[in-house]
Amino acid sequence: MTMDRSRLTLDSRQICIQMDQLANQSLAEADVTGVQAHALLYILRHSEMGTSVTALHQASGYSKATISNIIKRLREKGYVRVESCREDDRRRLLFSTEKGRQVQRFLEDSIRDAEKWLYRGFSSQELSTLDHLQKRMLQNLSQYQTCIQKEASTK
Repeated sequence: MTMDRSRLTLDSRQICIQMDQLANQSLAEADVTGVQAHALLYILRHSEMGTSVTALHQASGYSKATISNIIKRLREKGYVRVESCREDDRRRLLFSTEKGRQVQRFLEDSIRDAEKWLYRGFSSQELSTLDHLQKRMLQNLSQYQTCIQKEASTK
């Protein structure tokens, strides 16, 4: 039996789209999107010392421009504040506000509920296999991107 790789790719994309839609619906009460919720939770986990746009970019894989836009929206909604770093005035640190801390549990619960539904009926072994396969796909894509960049730089 030949597997339709295009169908696998489309299914993966559809899973991402549906998860985004589900997250946005369940998080509407807090007036945040799924992407904003993940960013805010990252900031909350690092709020003691603060975190940076660069750290959030590295952790999430989103571009710095996208992260900056997410932070702008979270600041407008009162969930995040930005301070200059004491050691380096050019560096800015992100901290959660009290309003951000108040919605933390709601965000965590909403995301966990969506994940429960997504992985419902999967055995531990299946989840482990899926994790391994996804990591391999990400590694393959990273290697392909490196290859493309090398080719572009030689032209």
